[in-house]
Amino acid sequence: MKKIILRHLLILIGLAVGSYAPSIDVPTGVIDFYQLYDNPEAHIRVRDRLTTADRIAAHGYPSEHHHVLTEDGYIVGIFRIPYSHKLQNHNEQRPIVLIQHGLTSCSDAWILCGPNDGLPYLLADAGYDVWMGNGRGNTYSRNHTYLSTKHPSFWQFTWHEIGLYDIAAMIDYALARENGKGQEAIHYVGHSQGTTVFFALMSTRPEYNKKIKTAHMFAPVAIMKNMANKLVRSLGPYLGHQTIYAKLFGSQEFLPHNNFLMRLLFNLCEPDFLLRPVCENTVQSLYTGGRVNMTAMPEGLATHPSGCSTDQMLHYIQEQQSGYFRQFDYGTKKNLHIYNSEQPPEYPVELITSDVHLWYSDNDGMAAVEDVEALAERLPKKVMHRMADPLWDHGDFALNHELREYLNEPVIAIMQQYEKEQSAE
Repeated sequence: MKKIILRHLLILIGLAVGSYAPSIDVPTGVIDFYQLYDNPEAHIRVRDRLTTADRIAAHGYPSEHHHVLTEDGYIVGIFRIPYSHKLQNHNEQRPIVLIQHGLTSCSDAWILCGPNDGLPYLLADAGYDVWMGNGRGNTYSRNHTYLSTKHPSFWQFTWHEIGLYDIAAMIDYALARENGKGQEAIHYVGHSQGTTVFFALMSTRPEYNKKIKTAHMFAPVAIMKNMANKLVRSLGPYLGHQTIYAKLFGSQEFLPHNNFLMRLLFNLCEPDFLLRPVCENTVQSLYTGGRVNMTAMPEGLATHPSGCSTDQMLHYIQEQQSGYFRQFDYGTKKNLHIYNSEQPPEYPVELITSDVHLWYSDNDGMAAVEDVEALAERLPKKVMHRMADPLWDHGDFALNHELREYLNEPVIAIMQQYEKEQSAE
């Protein structure tokens, strides 16, 4: 298999070199072709993939990689920017922020836009202690105290468990570190599934609401009755119920992790590698609307998808089919055993007492306006932030080229106002 991949890689290198040479604006007779094509980067050399910590450190920020044990035995990876090298505020107590990614994503997603636009960098420069979580099963959270990723039991979880156990463990871990001592609560930011896991945790373990200062939900996904995504709606009748298709699809790794292929993608799309033009051309052909941060997109291809359990997807599809925000449907017999009812219980979101800011948009195919507003009606303390741009979609919350101005800076301003009011008391 690797020989076949390398053979195709050689072809890609040839294409890359062929497309690279014409871009050199020098008369043909002046080019030293031996020097041009004897570039060491053109040789086959599959380098190790950079981690979130590596990428952060490359921009001069201090970075840390931690491993957090959950109550049910999973070991999840979490990355940290403890302070900003620009402020040198490491001896001061800094407010804590936890940021959580979406489905099939990872902590890398938050830093792809770079230090000028990426939320973690902006938060660090504003004086925050920034933590980036990774849900069980993704690239950075593939460990367990006794289960192997090759065992089906490892993959028997949905976003319910990520919220209930992973996010809870991350919050407690951050508060237990040296900077967290003396602090009782954190700020939270989630995108897509990162919002779902927050709602699941705060409604089923409401004592955690006291550990939240402000919560920011980007493209909040809970109720999915009006979701416009055609793929999810088409798969719904087959995978959103107790069918043979759902049973065959469930409890396994989605897009099984292959370290060689992930390293290959990383090498294909990194800025200093000769194949970068191939990656950039691919991105340019896919995204022509001028809305996406084109610098970030090749990095996204190098780091995504980052893995998940198929049960996470089944749970979402069940939500779309039922129209309710409720726990996983195992079928009547198992539901009776687990929930003591034939149907899974709804999440009691009325118990979410923390300050929740809902950031949503008209053009989001995953989080319909009607569904976000229906959820908001049940939340005791919420603030609605409807994006002014009518074209703003689900992906824009992560990769829009104006992300800093329209989302990140307003979010930081809300956190800063909260901290100012708390210090004045």
